[in-house]
Amino acid sequence: MISKRSRTLLRVERPLLYWVSMMGAVSTKSRGRVLAIDDEPELLEIVKGSLEPCGFEVHTAASAKEGVEYYEQNWKNIDLVLLDFLMPGMTGDLVFECLKQRNPDVRTLLLTGCEDSVAKRMFEEGLWGYVHKPFVLDEFVQQVGEAVDSSEPVRR
Repeated sequence: MISKRSRTLLRVERPLLYWVSMMGAVSTKSRGRVLAIDDEPELLEIVKGSLEPCGFEVHTAASAKEGVEYYEQNWKNIDLVLLDFLMPGMTGDLVFECLKQRNPDVRTLLLTGCEDSVAKRMFEEGLWGYVHKPFVLDEFVQQVGEAVDSSEPVRR
């Protein structure tokens, strides 16, 4: 649920549409295509439910393997990858390496509850940015928009 004081994502207890309606109007303009890779179905639902009403097309992958396979087949049609760090089978840094093998310019935001040193190491490899969990929904949507809309090249 989102705490009314801090608006921090804790867990979902109300229908997602309720939270999305708190964020503002639904957009019909396409803002970009996003691939979200996370092993937590609830988080994928929140990501999809918060971004789609704002005009993003979102595809979700519930495992690292599924995400890598989807990206390999559809990388030309993906503007941004949202990537969890701790997943069974393969950590986010290894997934990031696989994505970069297909497209060295992959624009990726790391979704993590881990310490900043994890993101720092990945920044050196070209990570676009990171979102620390738990996150505030409207700030999250803003970060995604900035990453998709930016004309800055991916850092390498």
